[in-house]
Amino acid sequence: MDVPERGDVDHLIDPQPLPAFARVRYEPPTETVSDPAAAARAELDALSFDGVPDGGTVAVAVGSRGIHAIGDIAASVVAELAERGFDPVLVPAMGSHGGATPDGQQEVLASLDITEERTGAPIDARMDAEELATVTAGETEMPVYFSTAALSADAVVVVNRVKAHTNFSGPIESGLTKMAVVGLGKQRGAKAFHSTAIAEGYVETLRTALPVVESETPLLGGVALVENFSEEIATVEGVPTGSFLDREPELLAQANEEMPTLPVDDVDLLVVDELGKEISGAGMDTNVIGRYRVLNADDPETPAIKLIYARGLTEATKGNGNGIGLADITRRAALDQLDFQKTYANALTSGSLAKAKLPIVAPDDEFALRTAFAALGGYDSDTVRVLWIRNTEDLSEMWVSEAVRSDLPDAVTVLERGSLTFDDGTARFTGSSAPER
Repeated sequence: MDVPERGDVDHLIDPQPLPAFARVRYEPPTETVSDPAAAARAELDALSFDGVPDGGTVAVAVGSRGIHAIGDIAASVVAELAERGFDPVLVPAMGSHGGATPDGQQEVLASLDITEERTGAPIDARMDAEELATVTAGETEMPVYFSTAALSADAVVVVNRVKAHTNFSGPIESGLTKMAVVGLGKQRGAKAFHSTAIAEGYVETLRTALPVVESETPLLGGVALVENFSEEIATVEGVPTGSFLDREPELLAQANEEMPTLPVDDVDLLVVDELGKEISGAGMDTNVIGRYRVLNADDPETPAIKLIYARGLTEATKGNGNGIGLADITRRAALDQLDFQKTYANALTSGSLAKAKLPIVAPDDEFALRTAFAALGGYDSDTVRVLWIRNTEDLSEMWVSEAVRSDLPDAVTVLERGSLTFDDGTARFTGSSAPER
């Protein structure tokens, strides 16, 4: 794709003085499970395996998010099931992620350290899904689909993180219910769900579809995981089928209290080094950046961020740049990383088309920042409020402009002062022991 070179646009915006920066550490108090893998094994006791025959197949559904220790947790659940005399098989439960192909979904799992070699269980990544029934959510009819691989098993256990969703808010968001209804629906189920949810609301659609999944499949329950601010496991809980809608609101409330957030709400420019599907379903956590960009939900009131500059994609996202459209500016290096087939498969399935749009593509960091500062209007290097983060999941350390420093909460420690420089257009922070960005 042809985008302007530096020489084509350099004369359009004059350079501006840069703000002074400080590197800070943000460490709110948290609770952590010391051995989440062992806890997951123990929590399987909350599920009833009475109807599963000896040697029966148990499908362990795992998704595409970068959950802390998910490789260890998946391997531990597999090992426990095998010790109990069952035959575990891993089933990707991620809708259309991985380009909606079996190889793509296995590639996503491998990036999360979930492989046949690592876990000792085969992976059945077939994209086939069976229609269980047609339900009516609000005024819209919706077919409910379920993975053929999971449906052919004697039992199904879903393993997922409970957290705020990137498109909506309500008593049930991301978690066991969504994985059972959407993730295990594969591409066809995810598409049907999102199309209906846009019209009728996500929570209503989940509540309508879940009873069908519970009654028509061998779903035994799930292992719910809640992470803390530091992206470590704070809670592990086994939840039997029939209890998802009762327990998830309470787990979600805990997740919201622990959720990583920016240390300030009023931001002129947020710079994000990387976005990716393993970080958030939207590439960047919409609750962190304050942007949903969906048709049926207003954006969060806080934080209030005027502009976002997304610099690139993670390696683990394998080119799926869904979420790049949440930024106002990106750079050529990010464009070169994009796999449009994977990105479009995700966007077309979810119906959240805005997340796959391309923002302004700058040739490099230097011109991207020049563009952002000019777009803010009335730019002043002494008062501009800039946060520079690695990604929306890792908020424990960041760079902040001098104007932000006086507003930081007590949980923030200033590590050093620094300045922003450019090497052939690529941004670098310099200071005592300052890492490159």
